[in-house]
Amino acid sequence: MSYIVDFKNVSTVGLESSPVVEALAGLRANEARYFMNKYKHEFTVVPASESQETLDYVNRILKEERDIEFAAKPLETSQFQVENIRFSYVFYEDGLGLNVMYTVDDPKKRAVGFKLSEGMEVPQELEGKFKFARQKSKLAGTIRGSFFVIKREY
Repeated sequence: MSYIVDFKNVSTVGLESSPVVEALAGLRANEARYFMNKYKHEFTVVPASESQETLDYVNRILKEERDIEFAAKPLETSQFQVENIRFSYVFYEDGLGLNVMYTVDDPKKRAVGFKLSEGMEVPQELEGKFKFARQKSKLAGTIRGSFFVIKREY
């Protein structure tokens, strides 16, 4: 069942099994606020168990671009298009929020972004491969983020 993320009243619905549940819920709400403010788009998530197509798409890009396969369990996903950009999100149990930003008409503006919830360690799969910048968020505390540019077509 899908769930519209409320960024005014942050909820941990769907993320309860995460050891950093509050921070991950804040990270998810932070994304929801961004899409509402920038695009007037309601950020909706679905349980990972109901979104195999999104998981397959994201996992294929990670594997083919950087040979990354996450051990953490995916909890929720989101997939939508605003303007000319297709977004795919996966929120993992360990506190990682991952997004694929794929412009439909401009191969130069395609990337995979990683955001680490406050209190989580850098996942082993990313350790030493990426530098993480810090960002403060009222909803999520301190978020550490990084990204890489997608080179192929998907």
